[in-house]
Amino acid sequence: MYIKNICFLMLPFFILTACANKKEMKNNDAEKAEMIAAEISFSKVSSEQGTRKALMQYIDSNGVLLRPNSIPMVAGDAINFISQSDDTSYTMIWQPKGGNIAGSGELGYTYGIYSITPKDKDTIMQGTYVNIWKKQPDGTWKLILDSGNEGIEEAE
Repeated sequence: MYIKNICFLMLPFFILTACANKKEMKNNDAEKAEMIAAEISFSKVSSEQGTRKALMQYIDSNGVLLRPNSIPMVAGDAINFISQSDDTSYTMIWQPKGGNIAGSGELGYTYGIYSITPKDKDTIMQGTYVNIWKKQPDGTWKLILDSGNEGIEEAE
């Protein structure tokens, strides 16, 4: 009888816990969708206005860039590198293939494939990338780490 009463009293706790977890999962799905939308918008700005403007718009002031044959560039060094970059000879776009978000809804990552099209050649160079995003107090997403790997052939 004692165990039956404890089980009866604990039932509402288990039901509330299950409901809270479902609500958290739905909130994380919404946060993930917002983060991926930021990634897609980031690529669109790059396509329309150039990679430099896109990075300057989306990178966090403490963001990190990982580039081939270079030490990691952090915060001001990353901003200086971006501001001095010449993106007039190519167009760069990318498409997220997936990503995930932390349970807190404040950090997440995306990954996918990027394409660089030089303006003076009939070739497209592709690679893979991973971006780590942080949700800002105003609800926007900023890039806190940007990294890519050159040289793939995408399987269709």
